[in-house]
Amino acid sequence: MEQTNEAIYSIPSRYRRMENMHIVFWLVKDISWCLIWRELGLAMFIPTLVISIIIAWRTRQMKSELAHNLAITFWICANGYWMISEFFGFDEVIVWNQFTGKHMALIPFFTGAAILLYYYTIQRPREIKEHRATTM
Repeated sequence: MEQTNEAIYSIPSRYRRMENMHIVFWLVKDISWCLIWRELGLAMFIPTLVISIIIAWRTRQMKSELAHNLAITFWICANGYWMISEFFGFDEVIVWNQFTGKHMALIPFFTGAAILLYYYTIQRPREIKEHRATTM
């Protein structure tokens, strides 16, 4: 077996089970949205969002994991808002200029993208630089 100096990321099995349930909730939410099952879609949005927040909280010490999990949390917020806007019929309502109710989902979508942009343009290069300095 080849030896490397690469860090190993492991996750306790109970955390992995929670992440797997998160995927199930997310899929049921999106299937419900697609089939216009309002009650089930709304019910699944809550655990999907809550679990994503818990996952982000648990990974807060690892900046890479935190950034990606926060982006996922904002993605779920945007996705849930968009679903709700369609379920309650304000997705096509003009909010401002040419922006409709569903376009408001761009706020959390862009927030998640901004977190990742910050991570990859500022934080990650800093981590690489610090790693190189400590291994020299």
